[in-house]
Amino acid sequence: MADRRKLAAGNWKMNGTAAALSEVTALAGSQGEARCEILLCPPATLVERMAREAEGTNIAVGGQDCHAAESGAHTGDISARMLKDAGATYVITGHSERRADHGESDEIVRHKTEAAWAEGLTVIVCVGETLSEREASNTIDIIKGQLAGSIPDQATGHNLVVAYEPVWAIGTGKVPTTDQIGEVHDVIRSQLERRFGPGVGRSVRLLYGGSVKAANAAEIFAVENVDGALVGGASLKADDFGGIIAALDG
Repeated sequence: MADRRKLAAGNWKMNGTAAALSEVTALAGSQGEARCEILLCPPATLVERMAREAEGTNIAVGGQDCHAAESGAHTGDISARMLKDAGATYVITGHSERRADHGESDEIVRHKTEAAWAEGLTVIVCVGETLSEREASNTIDIIKGQLAGSIPDQATGHNLVVAYEPVWAIGTGKVPTTDQIGEVHDVIRSQLERRFGPGVGRSVRLLYGGSVKAANAAEIFAVENVDGALVGGASLKADDFGGIIAALDG
């Protein structure tokens, strides 16, 4: 649909120090006329500085995760309120690395998403299957379960983005076929429409993530119901990410 603005989101993961902020300036310079929305999610130590660097540009800044609580005895965690205070307008929840490395369940992801919405942040909720689940032909059931358990009832096209990231494709160089990507994105769209109604269900942007790079971006973006990408390593450098943005704009 024409009213779903394309989104190129970069997840820097645990990469980047102050020196990397020059990439924001470079990206703004090369992609200042981009029609799609551009988002960078750096490590928490850089959120405030990146938000300042991006001020006045077309680049939004987000967090990579947040705690479900507003504050409290949660050493090492960061709340949605803190991210907003630092200048973030987005946050990622439910990334497979959080689910796997920190044992985050759908319920935890849902609570984090609710906390982020309470602070006015737009949330990118991640879903995706492992290689064993794909090989066992369980992909669709896994995706449906994660959608049902991770997304709260208050979803709208403004506060929610869904990213499909097959775990086996993240950082491996392996990419599902366009038919496989299309199948899952179609299922996500239909599930959202069924649960939230066609208005909301059709307005939520769906991103693909998993070894996206400039060389394969155009083919992926041509798939129906793919409204952009959640990009890992290829978002760390302005030149690499710029090629993906150009493909999305094209």
